[in-house]
Amino acid sequence: MDHFKFIRAMSVRRLAGLAFAALTLAALGVLVVTVWLLKAGAFTAALWAAAPGAVVLIVIDALVWFQIDRLLCARAYNKGALPARPELYDFDRLNPPMHLEEMGGKRLKDLTFVVFDTETTGLRPSDGDLIIQVAGVKVRDNRLCEEAPFDRLVNPGRTIPRESIRFHGITDDMVADQPGIAQVLPAFKAFVGEAVLVAHNAAFDMRFLKLQEAATGVRFDNLVLDTLLLSVFLDAENRDHSLDAIAQRLAIGIEGRHTALGDSIATAKVFLRMLDMLEARGITTLRQAIDASIKMEHVRAVQKRF
Repeated sequence: MDHFKFIRAMSVRRLAGLAFAALTLAALGVLVVTVWLLKAGAFTAALWAAAPGAVVLIVIDALVWFQIDRLLCARAYNKGALPARPELYDFDRLNPPMHLEEMGGKRLKDLTFVVFDTETTGLRPSDGDLIIQVAGVKVRDNRLCEEAPFDRLVNPGRTIPRESIRFHGITDDMVADQPGIAQVLPAFKAFVGEAVLVAHNAAFDMRFLKLQEAATGVRFDNLVLDTLLLSVFLDAENRDHSLDAIAQRLAIGIEGRHTALGDSIATAKVFLRMLDMLEARGITTLRQAIDASIKMEHVRAVQKRF
């Protein structure tokens, strides 16, 4: 039996708090004993020095803990310091030739898109990480639709690692009463319909969806666009194509970063701006956008190596 499992499960902030609490209690104990001895008539120089020393120690302990707690709290919620999602370079496999032949010639601004994002238990879909939130918004007639977005939490049937909670803030308690992926994905598929899917680093999110096909019977064979690769096409000289960096360059604010719905809305706003930029570069049809994205896979892979 692992007797220290509960200690290893604690956050650094909680462990530090317990350590400082123990130190404070020890100082209080010294102070109480000193006062009791002084009242008993044990007037010694050492005792006279111990009482104010214990008080000073308690004050210093409180001030130090206050500063450390602020730093640890900031660290826990500083999502900009967290590692980024891995970029996957199998985008060209996401677009079935049959659908591309059917829809490729359509103008981008005439299509309906579902811009979506997922939050997961971790960053390794092939190693057992699972979806815990999926959200999407629709883009139609060259604007973000105001109809109700799709936003669902998913019970993964396993504990959510503390390291992942730092990303999205989704805890075990939040998903405990939520449906499993077998109930959520059919509803998301109904929301998507025949729309073109759009995501940032789309191959990452699509990998999670593809791995659930056998378990759920839901297949997402929609055509897909990736705002990361489109950004590389539009701004190949820039190496930073994270969602935050692109939004900053386009002066687009992001609310609810690292939530599936917040990132979906931000990506949709980025995508709408990109549609005009693509048109200015002569990219007006879905096939042209997909072909440009596929070519950018190699460019991005080279950028990441050097």
